[in-house]
This record gives sequence, structure tokens and C-alpha cells, in this order.
Amino acid sequence: MSKISKEALNAINKKAGKAISEGSVKKLASTVKPSTMQNEAELRKLIKQVSTMAKVPVSENTIQEIVNAVKKSGMNPSNMEALMKLMIKK
Repeated sequence: MSKISKEALNAINKKAGKAISEGSVKKLASTVKPSTMQNEAELRKLIKQVSTMAKVPVSENTIQEIVNAVKKSGMNPSNMEALMKLMIKK
């Protein structure tokens, strides 16, 4: 994975209210495969991992909204930064 933009990392930290390192985000992102975006169970697992990493609870309703938004957007699975920005909006 390429370097995460400072803008995205700052937005993640601001939303989480905690300092999450670029290394932590990269480590999690390295586990994501293109099939993750296509498989609802895998996408839900990823959302929960991000929630745990940020120590921010995510309701089942919000998880479903994120899953639906990812499916609807046809997001490029290799663009992890776009997924993070989508999650930040929720």
C-alpha cells in the first residue's frame, strides 16, 4: 500500500479522537483484498476491525449503511483511502 495522505490520517485521528498511527492503518489495510469489498461478511469484519482499532463503537445500523454505500459506489477495492474517507463520513 502506498503512503496514506496526511489529510486522510488527520481525518481519521480527528474523527476517532485518538492518535492512530500510519503504521497501524497500513497493517490493517495490508489484510484487505479485492474480494473484501465484494464479500459482505468480510467487509463487515473490516469495518469492525477499524472500529476496534479506533476504539470507536459502530452500531449495526451504521455498519449496514457503510456496506450499502461501498456496494453502491462500486469503489475500487485497491483504494483503501477512499474506503477510510467513506467510513469517516458515517
